[in-house]
Amino acid sequence: MFFTRTHEFSTPLKKDEIKSRLLGDHVKIHDLDFEVIEMEHKVNIIPHAEQETAIKTLPITELDFRDDKGKTKVVIRSSMRKLDAGGPQLILIFCVFLLLASVMLFLTSGDMILSLSVLGIFLVTISLFLFRMQTGYFDYVRKIRNYVKNKGVGVA
Repeated sequence: MFFTRTHEFSTPLKKDEIKSRLLGDHVKIHDLDFEVIEMEHKVNIIPHAEQETAIKTLPITELDFRDDKGKTKVVIRSSMRKLDAGGPQLILIFCVFLLLASVMLFLTSGDMILSLSVLGIFLVTISLFLFRMQTGYFDYVRKIRNYVKNKGVGVA
């Protein structure tokens, strides 16, 4: 959906070698522990947020390894936990309603101040939402992607 990100890269390492570098590791991002485990023939990076009291939107990352002409193609797919998806979806729905209300007010009432006020509320809300998502959820996604990429190209 909106919050799912997919990234691909190729590496000369074999599938088993990359798996052995990753499996059992713990990644610490923003003082939150992520564990690399194998589930159903795929490698997953899942957060350990059981003790976490703050509200955070966290990704679950799935790694898929494919053979590609002597190299290994690594597909990293990060998606939001189902537990966390409700809040961001509600905020997006609220923003869509604000935008529609602004347009409808402009077209029907002609009251420019009211329609621009609602549009301003929409812009502030969506800007704050996008800022929080970039510094939270998508930051986790970027750092996990960089961690896997570093392990896959032999830098780690």
